[in-house]
Amino acid sequence: MPGFEVFGSEENKHLKDVMDSGVLMRYGFDGMRNGHWKALEFEKAFAHRMQTDHCQLVSSGTAALTVALASAGIGAGDEVIMPTFTFVASFESIMALGAVPVLVDIDDTLTLDPKAVKAAITDKTRCVMPVHMCGSMADLDALKAICDEHQLILLEDACQALGGTYHGKPLGSVGNLGCFSFDFVKTITCGEGGAVITNNENYKINADRYQDHGHDHIGNDRGAEGHPHLGYNFRISELHAAVGLGQLSRLDEILAIQQKHYTEMRNALGQVNGISFRRVPEGGVENYSFLNFYLPSAQLAKEAHTALLEAGVDGCFYWFDNSWHYINGWQHLKDLQGLGKMPQEVQDGIQDLHSADFSSSDHWMGRNISMLIKLGWDEEELLNRAKKASSILEGILQKDRV
Repeated sequence: MPGFEVFGSEENKHLKDVMDSGVLMRYGFDGMRNGHWKALEFEKAFAHRMQTDHCQLVSSGTAALTVALASAGIGAGDEVIMPTFTFVASFESIMALGAVPVLVDIDDTLTLDPKAVKAAITDKTRCVMPVHMCGSMADLDALKAICDEHQLILLEDACQALGGTYHGKPLGSVGNLGCFSFDFVKTITCGEGGAVITNNENYKINADRYQDHGHDHIGNDRGAEGHPHLGYNFRISELHAAVGLGQLSRLDEILAIQQKHYTEMRNALGQVNGISFRRVPEGGVENYSFLNFYLPSAQLAKEAHTALLEAGVDGCFYWFDNSWHYINGWQHLKDLQGLGKMPQEVQDGIQDLHSADFSSSDHWMGRNISMLIKLGWDEEELLNRAKKASSILEGILQKDRV
């Protein structure tokens, strides 16, 4: 990870098809296209890869979450349960529809704690949104059982976990809906782009219409199409879809490299006394894009993170202090700082995030370091990196033991 490390002839071929036709928009201009429909081709290929019936491409992962929620009928005042560790897009997509994000604790998987989810359900809860952060997954069996019991929608945010599986099923395909991002730092990239997958025919139809101003896409005259309901412009372009097609053809190659590099790094760090690793639920297989490990205390994790970066071991993240990915940095959410007036349902329904107790999340995030797995490392660089990181961590932990 990320896919931009392996751009090559496949991406260029699909891009040339689009530029030769001159049609950059995914809809219309049929006679000029020379038979090229890159977005449609990508949707079919991605749905097949994800073992689902339907895929709707959109302009970003954030758009994918918004379209998925809207396609399931989630709107003003509905509650959506989400984790304290995710990207800001999770609550942005919920609030864009006037729905209410309900933040709950994570566990040692670094994803939603099923016990916390169950405790947060009210008569307004409509959806549970696990976020498969850093390449691994939530305990989907437990979350699915909760959703089935309470008749809730299970929406998987798999934006950072493309290629991971759960009991043999691709992540994103277990719930009612699954979302992906193809931005510039994802496992495969379009530059900007996203996807919604589902086996539900109604959700597919709704998503198709909602992402294109409510167009029903019936007939051959775009200007004469009906508008069964309101929508917005979350369309992907043919250029972005073309890049995605080329990248999708290389997904197996990318995943294999990630697994090799991840395994060597994990084997090295596993020799360090005092290091433990993120729990992957039984039946789960990561996509190997990040190596997540815990130190015995938050203080040691901070010290280790600083030491790793100072020694040139780049791509290491201490999410606990990160402005974009953890509740500690979301002051704008806590204060409901928007450009305009927030929907009354959000103002009335959102929990008091200034006083909420997320100590269980702090327990895991405070001790965690997340290491990006790059595709471009050669064997020597990989071995040197593993040796250097292990030595630094061993030194810090040995000093703590004295």
